[in-house]
Amino acid sequence: MNRDSFAAGERLVSPAYVRQGCEARRSHEHLIRLLLEKGKCPEDGWDESTLELFLHELAIMDSNNFLGNCGVGEREGRVASALVARRHYRFIHGIGRSGDISAVQPKAAGSSLLNKITNSLVLDIIKLAGVPAVTSCFVVPMATGMSLTLCFLTLRHKRPKAKYIIWPRIDQKSCFKSMITAGFEPVVIENVLEGDELRTDLKAVEAKVQELGPDNILCVHSTTSCFAPRVPDRLEELAVICANSGIPHIVNNAYGVQSSKCMHLIQQGARVGRIDAFVQSLDKNFMVPVGGAIIAGFNDSFIQEISKMYPGRASASPSLDVLITLLSLGSNGYKKLLKERKEMFSYLSSQLKKLSESYNERLLHTPHNPISLAMTLKTQGEHQDKAITQLGSMLFTRQVSGARVVPLGSVQTVSGHTFRGFMSHTNNYPCAYLNAASAIGMKMQDVDLFIKRLDKCLKTVRKEQNKESNVSGVDNYDKTEDVDIEEMALKLDNVLFDTYQNSS
Repeated sequence: MNRDSFAAGERLVSPAYVRQGCEARRSHEHLIRLLLEKGKCPEDGWDESTLELFLHELAIMDSNNFLGNCGVGEREGRVASALVARRHYRFIHGIGRSGDISAVQPKAAGSSLLNKITNSLVLDIIKLAGVPAVTSCFVVPMATGMSLTLCFLTLRHKRPKAKYIIWPRIDQKSCFKSMITAGFEPVVIENVLEGDELRTDLKAVEAKVQELGPDNILCVHSTTSCFAPRVPDRLEELAVICANSGIPHIVNNAYGVQSSKCMHLIQQGARVGRIDAFVQSLDKNFMVPVGGAIIAGFNDSFIQEISKMYPGRASASPSLDVLITLLSLGSNGYKKLLKERKEMFSYLSSQLKKLSESYNERLLHTPHNPISLAMTLKTQGEHQDKAITQLGSMLFTRQVSGARVVPLGSVQTVSGHTFRGFMSHTNNYPCAYLNAASAIGMKMQDVDLFIKRLDKCLKTVRKEQNKESNVSGVDNYDKTEDVDIEEMALKLDNVLFDTYQNSS
């Protein structure tokens, strides 16, 4: 309603009441105006009524929502299901145009404005999280792996002779396949063991640069967030090598936005050397559905080149999800989540250390990894690998998700390359271990329940080690708590064990 509408309403309802309602609406509109003027995440989160008003105002700017619109093209925002239309707040046209994912659509001014505002808010949050030097970013409706591929394909036009990507090893399939999909040959740099930690072998990187020649190398593909005992790459040193050799540097920062340490590494790397772009997941850092990522960097023109490499229009869903989330939280709400995550990491570390010691195990010392922890797994008898893997299936059937058990000597072939010791980021890590991570959104009750269930599973596994049968002892499992879960888990353990082992 505009001023004329309110004035007309005064003929039907007391003018004093109408003016009060008008002032209430202006308070909502004031928040929207500040957002559009500043392009920054508000300090305090919006209430749902302001959010829905804003989204509705944007949606009716798109041609598919015009009264009396007559569409005669092949893409006119037609939707068969009203439920689908409501799910998307009637933003049907998506974002971008055929030549550029960041371009404005003439018949979708509202969706285009949504896209621009989302990118602006995300840039503000990346600066707040620890990379103040970042100059440009955009949300892309693909997960981290495909977003990395888009970066590599953009570099192909700048370095037509290049065929190799130097990649310090991290045992995660999507980042490896992102290089293969782009048509390049990954040059795997094995990590070096320093104490319990697996760290970047800088000498091996420099040797490969000299051996292959800088012109034949597309880029260095480094990693921040990762599973312990691997720790973030030595970004500053790698950035210096890249700057001195004239080689681009792409950083996989998948879930690093939530870690001030990972973000500081990127900031410092860009300050002392070269980082061309860094890619991060939306779902892992902002608690939205899977399907989006942020590509960010320190050179506006290069980030624009990446956005223009995306073929065709794109889904607006990831942008809409993160916009709603950031406006709901506000910058203060997001900073609170970051603070709580750090506290949960310390709490998880102390509880896991205490539990490990009670079983004559130990928490691996990985001070350079700010998100993931690892606890040793010692076994006895002839079937130690099977016992370790069974622990993973037991946790899974007891509704513990995210924990990873890593046995010794696992071999996996990914896109034709064989990795020995797969999941451990090295050929021969000294021991088997279990991973757990403190990610954004984790609560104290999550840690307590995980420790309780892990404790019960470890007791069962230790009992099993003293018996000839591999899994026959599960009937002795303590059922004093979580009775329904335990009954289900006991039936599923044997069924899912082989499946879990194969998927690992």
